[in-house]
Amino acid sequence: MQSDTGRLEKRRAGHRKKTTLVVQPNDTRTTVWRSDMKRPLLTAATVACAMTTGAMSLNAYANEEYKLGLVTFLSGAASGPFGIPAKNAADLVIDAINDGTLPAPIEGKGIDGRMITPVYVDEAGGATKQTSEFRNLVERDGVDAVVGYISSGDCLAIPAVAEELKMLTVLFDCGTPRVFEEADYEYVFRTHSTASMDNIAAARYVHENVPNLESVAGINQNYSWGHDSWRDFTETLKVLRGGDIEITTEQFPKLFAGQYGAEISALQVNSADVIHTSFWGGDTDAFVLQAAARGLLADNQVIFTAGETALNSLGEHLPDGAIIGARGPFGPFAPESELNTWFQTEFTERFGTPPTFPAYHMAHALIGLKLAQDKAGVGASTEEVITAFEGLEFDGPGGRVEMSRGKGHQAATEMVYGRLKRVDGEITFTDITRYPADCVNPPEGAETVEWIKAGMPGAECN
Repeated sequence: MQSDTGRLEKRRAGHRKKTTLVVQPNDTRTTVWRSDMKRPLLTAATVACAMTTGAMSLNAYANEEYKLGLVTFLSGAASGPFGIPAKNAADLVIDAINDGTLPAPIEGKGIDGRMITPVYVDEAGGATKQTSEFRNLVERDGVDAVVGYISSGDCLAIPAVAEELKMLTVLFDCGTPRVFEEADYEYVFRTHSTASMDNIAAARYVHENVPNLESVAGINQNYSWGHDSWRDFTETLKVLRGGDIEITTEQFPKLFAGQYGAEISALQVNSADVIHTSFWGGDTDAFVLQAAARGLLADNQVIFTAGETALNSLGEHLPDGAIIGARGPFGPFAPESELNTWFQTEFTERFGTPPTFPAYHMAHALIGLKLAQDKAGVGASTEEVITAFEGLEFDGPGGRVEMSRGKGHQAATEMVYGRLKRVDGEITFTDITRYPADCVNPPEGAETVEWIKAGMPGAECN
């Protein structure tokens, strides 16, 4: 990764900066090159002219658009519970940013004065398609930045392309810890914690709240997200219990398989004290319906690390006592604040349903991007925005976000779990436990698996 000193020297060297202008009505772009050159001494008249011209240029700059690529699932099994809520959040927050109506302490209209124009891309289709779509956003559409990606597979594929094209990219939802554990990136940020937080906290929660815990079983999707989630959960339990935990069965169905009859049978035959699942999107919905119909949920203690998205549509099928996570302090677990009240109220009124954690994740990414860009200043280069983004701390609707991992490019947040309980027919939660960020996120520079196996040294849980 290029050092701050290196970036400063590069800027001082007067390297050429590329600006893309959109010419209406045709989608034709003119590329303008600027060079930082030594200037002769200026007369008073010239200075006055320059000041007038500068003011005119600043006004013209404010009238430019900030073209933002936004990638989320708009079709397929992940669209309903994940992609569409994320897009709805983007529409809501972008409108508020452009109007300058986000609650304090967020101020100002637009991103450094420019109005955001979103360019949406459907994330469906897999990593190969998404790398091609990313190139199109940069080379064809001329976006200023990209915010996106729910699938861990896509998040592992995109960063290398972002670095190649030198495009500021904010990963808003995907959870695999491998992104910043396996490589360093200059242009890529993630404004949400990794799945390690979800599963380390899940293990702590069942260890503390399930009496006489002796055995666990798992059903997780058969790709990096599912395997990493199950690994972190079981390895943490082994540490917490001194290696004394039985794994009765491990089920890894295909991503978005939709039918889980064989896996549910295996979980029923190989009973365990706790069943762990990191299912998300359409897989969560299908599993809840099928498992409830066959009595698996009523007869077993299940922990859903990403189950909060099913509460609004399928809450009636979830039994009292089910342990629910929201991939952070989101939805029913979000802390009280003016910003969260605004977000929940406006989202519910506009879209007819409360925001779930994918919506919170999108909101945090957009707010983080705006704050970094504004901190860098009007007309800042991408490199200057990167410097402003690194190590940034800010408050979103879901509370405090600290870009304290991945050399300032990876966020860490707290994690929350609670047990579902109906009161007068309404879903509430009991036994809510909040785990501080430094309790459930590996420290800077540590690899998740090695940190867990070492006993999670330095974890601060009080």
